[in-house]
Amino acid sequence: MKLEYVLKNIEPLNAQVMEAAQKKLDNLTKPLGSLGKLEGMAKRLAGIREELIPSVKNKYIIIMCADNGVTDKGVSSCPKSVTKEVTINFTKGFTGVNVLARHAGARLHVIDIGVDADIQVEGVINKKIRKGTWDISEGAAMTRDEVIKAIEIGIEAVGELKEKGADLLGTGEMGIGNTTTSSAVAAAITGASVEEMVGKGAGLTREGYEAKIQIVKRAIEINRPNAKDGIDVLQKLGGFDIAGLTGCFIGAAYYRLPILIDGFISSAAALAAITIAPNIKDYIFTSHGSAEPGAKRIFQYLDMEPYLFLDMRLGEGTGVALGFHIIDAAIAAYSQMGTFNDANIEKYVPLD
Repeated sequence: MKLEYVLKNIEPLNAQVMEAAQKKLDNLTKPLGSLGKLEGMAKRLAGIREELIPSVKNKYIIIMCADNGVTDKGVSSCPKSVTKEVTINFTKGFTGVNVLARHAGARLHVIDIGVDADIQVEGVINKKIRKGTWDISEGAAMTRDEVIKAIEIGIEAVGELKEKGADLLGTGEMGIGNTTTSSAVAAAITGASVEEMVGKGAGLTREGYEAKIQIVKRAIEINRPNAKDGIDVLQKLGGFDIAGLTGCFIGAAYYRLPILIDGFISSAAALAAITIAPNIKDYIFTSHGSAEPGAKRIFQYLDMEPYLFLDMRLGEGTGVALGFHIIDAAIAAYSQMGTFNDANIEKYVPLD
């Protein structure tokens, strides 16, 4: 699916269905608005799916896996080979996201969009653009054609899952060095200082952390991205994983599927996606607030708030898996609670 076509054909939420959903919420046996954010969540889900009672049974977490050339600068305490190994381990059922996804009744959709290795394992979908991006501290991460291809891979992944009956999507990633690329993307778009965005990632030392800050600053200075052009920022500072997830957020809006942000890398992708297509924001839900410092700054910029604060920073889609439980709870309360007529009591109206 071509990006230009998709961007021109994204429609707003269904206002008529949302109005009906609000009436239903107001007639449930509770004080008006007393379920707080769960009510807004249920109403928005109805507007996305254009169904008064939307289904959230078929859940998938799309995991984009890719390597980053900037890893050669020592921005991570983990070797680059870990990207390949964890990507393969997603198919074995014992990673963090495997466990939490099973608990939430969700399935994984693992895509090799740019791992620096040959992976021929059942359960890993080969959409490799090439074996890792170039080093962002030396120049652009990828070409314009490559970043558009990566975005379109994300859009196509959503379309494929829609055909499989997906009701609800989440985003995850695997790529050593991608907190560096995410920091660069987020700092460029939000205008925040690099120091606000950069965290220690996978356990960097103090010296490594300071070096990481300088590398991100250098990348922005050398590449001079256009902050208002999300595609330009991704091309120069991002990774194939981030660009692929950007496509997932855009594709979810086009295919009218709700989609959840996971952690820092996923939030950077959502930031890029909303920069490219501001009208997709209503299709996107948060899950948890990552312990990575940049994630908080991104949510402030987007005027979004995570539903959970658990000091998690594993990535992979683990926060999304927990967020699915909140979505389930919102729809359960909305669809299963009785009305005032059912309860044979007068509707509660707060006093002025």
